[in-house]
Amino acid sequence: MIQNNILAEKSTDFGVRIVRCYQFLTKEKKEYVLSKQIYRSGTSIGANIHEGIFAQSKPDFISKLGIALKEAGETSYWLKLLYRTDYLDQKLFSSLHEDCEELIKILTATIKSSKENQ
Repeated sequence: MIQNNILAEKSTDFGVRIVRCYQFLTKEKKEYVLSKQIYRSGTSIGANIHEGIFAQSKPDFISKLGIALKEAGETSYWLKLLYRTDYLDQKLFSSLHEDCEELIKILTATIKSSKENQ
């Protein structure tokens, strides 16, 4: 459970950063389409992790984390697209992308160990 608490905390922190990125993109860059996509996928990561903490069973837990992992993969894509289209600078992109990749690694490890301990 300790790892799950770390995952919950990191995903919440990442969600806050995504909300702030969305605010920046819409207010400063006047970008409304891609920013909405990253807002949805980036905040969905933590929502699914938190839902998984209260899962009804181990398979339900694994399923919720699997959805969070898919959302993290989608968020990574939107970050890359926003960077390559010059909406995000190198510094902001790198920081957000590193956090997203860290979540992907933790989610992958947690799902793997949960499946092994079923």
